[in-house]
Amino acid sequence: MTIRVVQWTTGNVGKESVKAILANPSFELVGCYAWSASKVGVDVGELVGVKPVGVVATNDVDALVAAKPDCVVYNPMWPSIDELVRILEAGINVVTTAAFINGQRLGPDRDRLVAACEQGGASLFGTGVSPGFAELVAITMAGISSRVDKVTVSETADTTFYDSPDTERPAGFGQPIDHPGLHEMARDGTAVFSEAVAVVADALGVELDEIVC
Repeated sequence: MTIRVVQWTTGNVGKESVKAILANPSFELVGCYAWSASKVGVDVGELVGVKPVGVVATNDVDALVAAKPDCVVYNPMWPSIDELVRILEAGINVVTTAAFINGQRLGPDRDRLVAACEQGGASLFGTGVSPGFAELVAITMAGISSRVDKVTVSETADTTFYDSPDTERPAGFGQPIDHPGLHEMARDGTAVFSEAVAVVADALGVELDEIVC
């Protein structure tokens, strides 16, 4: 069975998603959402640096939903709950890297997503790398341990060439260390990591008192 896929945005992550979709014979790319107006009408292959694929990017959400793909690969920098609800209510499954693992921190917005999935008979799968992968390594390692006293996941990265100020500024990068709101910025800008902590606790059968930044 061929899975018909719409790619949502073609930024740093979305470009790699498109290449993976095109390389897998189980997938058929049937549409692409363009966040930037300059990308509208451009062949998706050109946008991601490969040969033309015969699919052009569009900002017409109605047309993409009406195409009734099996799945949307959702890779914007920041997720829109309204967009996700609209897609899920239409019965379209979503795989996303956009600040979503299990949605436990979203409160009423998570309830909206659950209701949309139920209404459309669709699913929402949160994945990614940071987080979305490292916590799975921690769970796997715990699985080969006879006793677990503590789980620590540490991330270090050279961001010299990581050109993504729109993800760094909300977490407090660029602010002086004595900025009065720095802690809240760091907490809110990295809130999705709390979901990774919750996933590990759930897998280990641990009930947490709280998750603290």
